[in-house]
Amino acid sequence: MKKVISMILVITLLTLTLAACGGNDDPDVKVLRVGMECAYAPYNWMQQTSANGAVPIYGSNEFAFGYDVMIAKYLADKIGYELEIHMIDWDSLPPAVITGAIDCVIAGMSITADRAEVVDFTLPYYYASIVVLVNADSEYANATGISGFSGARGTSQFNTVWYDICLPQIPGVNVQPPMDSAPAMLVALTSGACDIVVTDQPTALAAVSVYPQLKMLDFTGSADGFTVSAEEIDIGIAVQKGNKELLDALNDALRGLTIADFERMMSDAIKVQPIDVD
Repeated sequence: MKKVISMILVITLLTLTLAACGGNDDPDVKVLRVGMECAYAPYNWMQQTSANGAVPIYGSNEFAFGYDVMIAKYLADKIGYELEIHMIDWDSLPPAVITGAIDCVIAGMSITADRAEVVDFTLPYYYASIVVLVNADSEYANATGISGFSGARGTSQFNTVWYDICLPQIPGVNVQPPMDSAPAMLVALTSGACDIVVTDQPTALAAVSVYPQLKMLDFTGSADGFTVSAEEIDIGIAVQKGNKELLDALNDALRGLTIADFERMMSDAIKVQPIDVD
């Protein structure tokens, strides 16, 4: 992450440690404590029932589902652990795994060099290209490259490669303050508070599947597209530095999945995701 982790640690250490206490007390039962926002469809979201195979959120009466939960269920089963989902806000996820409050983060997190300084990452469990969302009736809806957004008011979610790396690449863009969540950035777009949102393809596909007034523009491979490296599009699972046993176990399990499996599971998640920007 680009922000300094130490300040967040001071604020969150006690609350996250307390939140992680309890759970299954049986020493013979291994529990995989997975952190995610539960507010980032189609990767993860919160719902009121166990429909579609949703998993209870630890310490609450709600349930979590989405692509990340599908992956977490698969991995926990493969390595012989019980799954426990912890709902944690985006900016507190790295500190949670660093301090051992959770075992791993499965939350649509890009494998960046900055993050890899403080956590270890598994192999990618998704490859997400960077795209732009606009309102279909916007003056920017027919842009043929990122230079077509000059003068547009643009935003995205804070502490993401979308906001920190990709959005500033747009020539002449009017960068707005970052949003604290993916739903919030969609609210900004649909309400007219901004003209464009930079995000990844799964998030954009989920949005347009529910809100036909939105349009996704993908310039991947174009000379007038975003310049991205693997760390901008490779999505991985974060574990505590030095936890080689868990890292190796997760990687071994991930090798049992193909890119086609990833795409199928993501498609299934998008079909049932409950994005709501009202």
